[in-house]
Amino acid sequence: MLRKIDHKEMGKKDFGWLKATYHFSFGDYYNPDNINFGVLRVLNDDVIKGNTGFDTHPHKDMEIITYVIEGQLTHEDSMGNKGKIGRGQVQYMSAGTGVYHSEHNLEDEAIRSLQIWITPDRKGHEPNYGDYKFDWEKRKNTWLNIVSSKTGEAPIKINQDANFYVLELDEEKEIDFVVNSNRQAYLVQIEGSSQINSVKLNERDALEIIEEDIIIKAEETSHFIIIEMEKS
Repeated sequence: MLRKIDHKEMGKKDFGWLKATYHFSFGDYYNPDNINFGVLRVLNDDVIKGNTGFDTHPHKDMEIITYVIEGQLTHEDSMGNKGKIGRGQVQYMSAGTGVYHSEHNLEDEAIRSLQIWITPDRKGHEPNYGDYKFDWEKRKNTWLNIVSSKTGEAPIKINQDANFYVLELDEEKEIDFVVNSNRQAYLVQIEGSSQINSVKLNERDALEIIEEDIIIKAEETSHFIIIEMEKS
């Protein structure tokens, strides 16, 4: 089963310093029919103006992944961590029993990033943070597994049965992705446009995939992320 989510129909908020597109209910955007997709609870497509950002705030019992599309994002937290990541790079935080952190754009140019929250397999994990500077070329016309469960093979491991894959697909190229029985996946067309089976996706659109294999054909050079998980 495939279901397209047009980005024009997603939640929107313009704070001046931040323009956010909400794939699921978040903050002032509440839709009782759009709370989550399996263990995927939050996916915010954020554009953060230069020299602004999210000041220190708390999180608890959530697996948080930030994927930078454009710009440079600086993180600090109450565990003493500080780091900066750029295009195609990732920071991850298991909020667990509780942590405070901030995310700022210390540059003049805007940042675009995806902030993704996954519900953990249980409450009360020990907080943890890290970042990973993936080589962009390793996602060229092939799926790059950036996040997995603790028993998976990705360099970033979270407390949940979920896998994140990213891809940059050249114009006119095709690639498949298998979603097995009792599994589901959420795909975001980060950049570009494509045909996926019989579905047309434009930049920022999303696709729910349940127990169905897909074939992606890029209509122009395209950038994707897929979050694959157990069927809910």
